[in-house]
Amino acid sequence: MNPKSTIKGRGAQLNVSNRFFELSHELRDDFLEYCSKEGELADKDKTLYLPVFPKTIVNKVDSPDLGLMYSMNPYQGCEHGCIYCYARNSHEYWGYSAGLDFERRILVKKDAPKLLEAQLKKKSWNAYPIVLSGNTDCYQPAEQQFEITRQCLEVYLKYRHPVAIITKNALVLRDLDILKALAKDQLIAVNISITSLSEETRRILEPRTATIKKRLETVKTLSENGIPVNVMLAPIIPSINSHEILPLAKAASENGALSIAHTIVRLNGAIGEIFTDWVKKTMPDRAEKIVRQIESCHGGTLNDSRYGKRMRGEGKIAEQINNLVKLARQKYFKGKGMPKLNTSLHESYKHGQLKLF
Repeated sequence: MNPKSTIKGRGAQLNVSNRFFELSHELRDDFLEYCSKEGELADKDKTLYLPVFPKTIVNKVDSPDLGLMYSMNPYQGCEHGCIYCYARNSHEYWGYSAGLDFERRILVKKDAPKLLEAQLKKKSWNAYPIVLSGNTDCYQPAEQQFEITRQCLEVYLKYRHPVAIITKNALVLRDLDILKALAKDQLIAVNISITSLSEETRRILEPRTATIKKRLETVKTLSENGIPVNVMLAPIIPSINSHEILPLAKAASENGALSIAHTIVRLNGAIGEIFTDWVKKTMPDRAEKIVRQIESCHGGTLNDSRYGKRMRGEGKIAEQINNLVKLARQKYFKGKGMPKLNTSLHESYKHGQLKLF
């Protein structure tokens, strides 16, 4: 790794072109224009929090590869900067790049709690677990300032509605009081993402995330407080963290996790260019090997969009990874499993409220 050639504290090392705009199209940057007019120099690596006002917040997920039907994201873009993140491509729909823009321009949905409450109050809504962070991390650094995720959890508790969380940030422990209240009625499940036990790997792969030590402590604290935890070994990247599957599973189990899940990395859309640029700059000695092995998991390309294949891959390396995860489950999680979330209390609450009128 050559640290002098990289942008410290960021995952992506460049901004790739937005596929929804012509090459000649130039996006206005109001913030930088304002600073220029005022005679100030803008910090080019500064994270900008930009308010957006969607009409709805709960999204239906139709992918047969995912075990969820609904998700919600209080933020778009993510300052964590994970280089492999599939959500980077979604930033292009907002007119930004999937590269550095994804990490520097965070879209903030301050109305999310109000929109969520409106959804849960609908007579037509039938309770089904909603996943917080189906796309970007709901406990990324922006949450320290805006507390949108906490407000949404308060709505879930108020309406006795099941919710699952995906995060790699220890900030989730700030809301332990609400999580414990939800857990009493089997209304919460937390998924903690841990992709490596090496701090060196984490720092370059996921530069603005919680340390591995803090994440394992988070798994332990949540588990000790009766909150079911699944650890996401995702993604598994050949020659970067593929050798850590068994020790990762062991650490997760020893800290109280009830299960593990995994995916094999796929670099769809703009992520292929972003990742390839990153790996050449951060791991020049093995970059070619890493890229070649990822391609071997997806029929010779960096991405496979076929349902049933895209998450698990195919070929010898993918088979070895999937078999290791299967062995890890047998060795460390035998007799364990995540409980099913409770959907009955929301129905009771809704019908009880209707009786008041």
